[in-house]
Amino acid sequence: FAGVMWQGSEGCVVSQLLSLETGDASGTFTVAQSQNRGMNAAVRATVRVGLYTGAKVFFVHEGYQGLVDGGDNIRPATWESVSMMLQLGGTVIGSARCQEFRTKEGRAKAACNLVKLGITNLCVIGGDGSLTGANQFRNEWSELLAELAKKSSHLNIVGMVGSIDNDFCGTDMTIGTDSALHRIMEVVDAITTTAQSHQRTFILEVMGRHCGYLALVTALACGADWVFIPEMPPEEKWEDHLCRRLAETRRSSRLNVIIVAEGAMDKNGKPITSNQIKHLVSERLGYDTRATVLGHVQRGGTPSAFDRILGSRMGVEAVMALLEATPDTPACVVSLSGNTAVRLPLMECVQVTKDVSKAMAEGRYEDAVKLRGKCVSCSFLLKCDEMYIDIVCPCSLGCHSKSNVSVAILNVGAPCAGMNAAVRSAVRIGITQGHHMLAVHDGFEGLAQGLVKPITWTEVGGWTGKGGSMLGTKRTLPAKVMEEISLNIAKFNIHGLIIIGGFEAFVGGLELLAGRQKYEELCIPIVMIPATVSNNVPGSDFSIGADTALNTITSTCDRIKQSAAGTKRRVFIIETMGGYCGYLATVAGLASGADAAYIFEEHFNIHDLKVNVEHLVEKMKTTVKRGLILRNEKCNPNYTTDFIFSLYSEEGKGVFDCRKNVLGHMQQGGTPTPFDRNFGTKMGAKAVLWLTDKLKECYRHGCGRPVQTARSACVLGMRKRTLMFQPLDELRDQTDFEHRIPKTEWWLKLRPIMKILAKYKINLDTSEHAHMEHVIQKRSPVLMPV
Repeated sequence: FAGVMWQGSEGCVVSQLLSLETGDASGTFTVAQSQNRGMNAAVRATVRVGLYTGAKVFFVHEGYQGLVDGGDNIRPATWESVSMMLQLGGTVIGSARCQEFRTKEGRAKAACNLVKLGITNLCVIGGDGSLTGANQFRNEWSELLAELAKKSSHLNIVGMVGSIDNDFCGTDMTIGTDSALHRIMEVVDAITTTAQSHQRTFILEVMGRHCGYLALVTALACGADWVFIPEMPPEEKWEDHLCRRLAETRRSSRLNVIIVAEGAMDKNGKPITSNQIKHLVSERLGYDTRATVLGHVQRGGTPSAFDRILGSRMGVEAVMALLEATPDTPACVVSLSGNTAVRLPLMECVQVTKDVSKAMAEGRYEDAVKLRGKCVSCSFLLKCDEMYIDIVCPCSLGCHSKSNVSVAILNVGAPCAGMNAAVRSAVRIGITQGHHMLAVHDGFEGLAQGLVKPITWTEVGGWTGKGGSMLGTKRTLPAKVMEEISLNIAKFNIHGLIIIGGFEAFVGGLELLAGRQKYEELCIPIVMIPATVSNNVPGSDFSIGADTALNTITSTCDRIKQSAAGTKRRVFIIETMGGYCGYLATVAGLASGADAAYIFEEHFNIHDLKVNVEHLVEKMKTTVKRGLILRNEKCNPNYTTDFIFSLYSEEGKGVFDCRKNVLGHMQQGGTPTPFDRNFGTKMGAKAVLWLTDKLKECYRHGCGRPVQTARSACVLGMRKRTLMFQPLDELRDQTDFEHRIPKTEWWLKLRPIMKILAKYKINLDTSEHAHMEHVIQKRSPVLMPV
């Protein structure tokens, strides 16, 4: 997809050609056609980074069919040719099935077309069929060239996985999955309102022929009553169990929602369809029931911010992998694990993915689940299944004896989307553990005033899809009301505390920790869950609410840029929230294709502003005649949004005009994204289970209620690939309290990528490039077929 030409260190011209294609073919293997939202971000990044390195870049239109046909299907790509495509769904270079590529003759034609252009590197975006076909093409490369009497160097292959099903083992998330979840949740939220109005039962069928990821995550995100996925067929007589469950729910709710993966089946391999379930519910319970098959709406539409970032980062990593490849380097797939770029052997990932399908086809579902669990990407699927049962099924209430433990939950700081999902999850998991759950209204102020009430299972029903904070939240810190707080902790017999919020929650936790020296009542386990649009809490790479705010900014930038389509030659200055933390400005800039993003962490001066203005003046001479500048609200006290707007307006006279927008509190509101709903659900559940273990440990050692150790007050955060509990006290030294940000922020490494994609001439630090990891470790004997 890209061709590279640059000057070598000894003055000679070194050329290395890269070629990128999207498509689906697999030689003698199964073909799986796919095109997904987010692919264009990967195409754009690969082209521009390839050009940045001095590469000559080619588009291969219509997938492998274009590779076989050659001619105009393989065209040079330019910087401008990938402009204004971030917000487009599908793939602008086309994707097509190709039966001819399955034959050796077809692959010989493809090889001939590549050799004509001197292309020796291929980047493929697609599913396991596309990637398997690319690997076979690579293995046959020398043989094909010998038959064609051509001479050329080896063929390098790198893959990026595009599949909304998230069914490719070895990756956390495939390109297109998050966008599909967005579209599904939009439909579910819309259907929920009509179902509630008419007291109906809705069955929604989502994609997922061999993988239930979409179905299970959707069920968690919307609080569905039941979910059917192919990896975990229901037990015998599931029809009775389902009807019992729906009848129980109707006692406290006006609706039922059932999510079905298209590949759902029972233990005998018999398909379970949405229409089958509809007839079952209608006939046995007499409920007004509707079935909706979402189909290909899940594939279309605008990609989410996450898919744009994923595609962009993978495109950069793909080029780096190709440039570093040698004849001995195996074909690899690039992906993300947590927030870390990884390279995985292509055929290892394909093999494990095929092993899962084979195990399911043979009815070895437990083996399929274990195989899914061998890769990082699907471990969440397995954990979700256990969590789902505890969160949505009141029947699990009798599974645990009463613990006589009271756990209080409060929200602190500014409200954000996803807070309610965390509260719901914590409440329901706590109840299944036998705890007495308490809701504290209005944060620390409410705790000091005694605004503490028991909260039940049914009270938190439907909270996952609601924005803001249902409990109420304030920025008040506990230091000035510590005595009142300690008295109420004793009064309500609180044994554990879950604090959900932003930087105020973090500081409040530290103040409670310090207060233990004076107040014994504060010697209880405390866990803080980061929830803020600013994503500025130490101890966690991500905060609940940041993804929703990021998508709000990105979609707004899309509309603003589109408004200039007719007028052209216009530059927009957009101010984002975040306090002193530049996360939103930086990542939204990468997701929306911004020309610059001003943040506090990266100091800038008038010279930098001059360079940016000159860059836009040059940009207006090309076919791309619009610009986008993001500014974090507290990036600089002197270079305000008004100042930057005035500067650009003055310096751009006669070349472009300017407009400014301050997005404000719209970034804090709105419906939570699927990521924030599920992240909040997972965090709330883990927090309660951690508190439970701490309390058991305390009572086991006979120390009763008080706990004094610093490790009993922690922040639950995501660091790179794992969720981990970190003592609040240990995070003190990692915090810039004056500016309310961590001293080290991982996302700053994304800024060079954003600048390169905006065509700035800077150096890209590749010292921390991804290394090859392995998916297949030591096989367990239980998984070996007899």
